[in-house]
Order: sequence, then structure tokens, then C-alpha cells
Amino acid sequence: MQVSWKGVYPAVTTKFKADGSLDIPGFLHNIQAQVDAGVAGIIIGGSLGESSTITHEERLELLRAALDQTSGTVPVILNIAEGATQTAVRLAKMAKAAGAHGLMLLPPMMYRPTPSETVRFFKTVAASIDLPILLYNNPVDYKTEITVPMFEDFIAHENIQAVKESTRDISNVTRMRSAYGDRFKLLCGVDTLAMEELLMGADGWVAGLVNAFPAETVAVYRLTKSGQTEAALAIYRWFLPLLELDISPQLVQNIKLAEAMTGLGNEHVRPPRVPLEGAERARVIALLEKHLADRPVLPDYLNIKIND
Repeated sequence: MQVSWKGVYPAVTTKFKADGSLDIPGFLHNIQAQVDAGVAGIIIGGSLGESSTITHEERLELLRAALDQTSGTVPVILNIAEGATQTAVRLAKMAKAAGAHGLMLLPPMMYRPTPSETVRFFKTVAASIDLPILLYNNPVDYKTEITVPMFEDFIAHENIQAVKESTRDISNVTRMRSAYGDRFKLLCGVDTLAMEELLMGADGWVAGLVNAFPAETVAVYRLTKSGQTEAALAIYRWFLPLLELDISPQLVQNIKLAEAMTGLGNEHVRPPRVPLEGAERARVIALLEKHLADRPVLPDYLNIKIND
């Protein structure tokens, strides 16, 4: 299946049971809600998917379950976040064998590589498989930046196709377009900057709060990309206080609480994480209750023609 790298790509959460084991039925319930809302693809095992606490075997189990559930209706992308190049290559090959349609690839974990080491890492993984790749550029959280000039080294690798832009610098969309035209698809990776980056020419949105609010997320994307800015902005202004839950160290707990309150998941997380507690839990619940009571009526967004 071809990956367009356009539209909304949920970075889905990993659902657990109370005993910490995978909750596959709960996971698939949310996956179906995403597909029904009109997302363009699914990303498994990212930061929101608690990547650091799930094994390779669990990651592949989630991948296979999502592939069965979606039955080719949308591409399913597996995230790779590894410390060793050889481990990343091995997981990439396992993902391909399991049927993944593409990969999201982070720089090396645990060790802060030099720019040349980062480039070599990405090129080695890309050369090992023929799956399309979305690079994840998040220097704020992972301390390694994929700078605009570094993409020059990736032009020859046709399967390095896109970047999840999470630098928090909206101007990077323009810098990338000016430097490389449409060679690399650009996807906003920060919920609170999504509409701004889409207006600046980003192709897609790797979203977090979409896990709890899939319809609203896709509606903002489709309205923005079809030129219906005022209609998109009305929803986005309602949405923004909730989207800010994505830019917190407790983003996983925040979003899982939102999923529980919208009937799309539960709050179970794996240690060292624990569900929100005390005053912060009360604050997030109050915020969610306020916005759920004032949820906007959405237009027939799935039938909106997108201006590609």
C-alpha cells in the first residue's frame, strides 16, 4: 500500500489491561474509531504508544492486529526508536516481514549522536529495507536535531520520504520547502501548532489528542486544507486548551484520561508511569468536562474536497 504522508496520522496509544498486559480489543476499538473518523494512516509504538516500555514482540503484535483490523483501508506505520543501528535495522526488517506499510524512525536513543552519526544511522536503516520512512525531528524531547541541511544527504534515498516536524519552529516548514520543494512531505508533530503549520504548507499532522477526539482533529485538517479557514479556526480555538495536554511530560497520562472520558480507551499505563493523581488529575478532568460539554457541531467534513 502506498503511503501519501498527507492527512492525519494518529500516534496511537498502546492499550493495557490492569495487569499490564496488552489490551488488544481495547486497542482495536480505538483504531476503528480513527478509521471511521477519516484518518490517513496509523502510527504504532511512538512516544504516545509508550515505546520505551513495550517489547519488539508486543510492537509486532500490535502491528499485526492493526493490519487485520484495517484490512488495507489505511497504511499502518511502525515506529522505531532504538539505541543501536543494528537493532534498528533488525526491527525494520521484522516490521516489513509482518506487513508494515512504512516506518517512523527516530535518531539513536540514549546516546546523543553527532550530525554525521545521525545521517549515517538514518541512511543505514533506509538502505536495509524498501519501506517508506518518516523521520522524526524532535530536538526538544530527544536532544538530536535533524537540521535542514542534513536532508541533502537523504535525497538519494527514495524511501526517506517525509519528516515529522516537532522542532516547535513553524518557520522550518518554509525552510524545508525553500530548500527541497516537495521532495520531502512535512507533517506537523506538535498538536498546538498544527493549524499554523498546515496553513504554512505542511502536508499532514501526526496527532496526539486525536486518540480521544478523532473527528475534531480530522475536521480541522480537512477544513484548513480546503481553504475553509474560519470554520477550521472555530474548532481549533475550542480544541487548543485540550491540545496543550500533548505538550506535557505527562502527555501519555493526559491523553489516556481523555480517551477514558470519551469512551475510546482506559487509563492503564506501564510503570514507571502512573495515572494522573491529585490536583493535576482534578485540573485535567475539569478541563475535559468543560470542553466535552461545549463540543462543537462538526460540518460534513468527510465530503470536503481537499486542495492538494
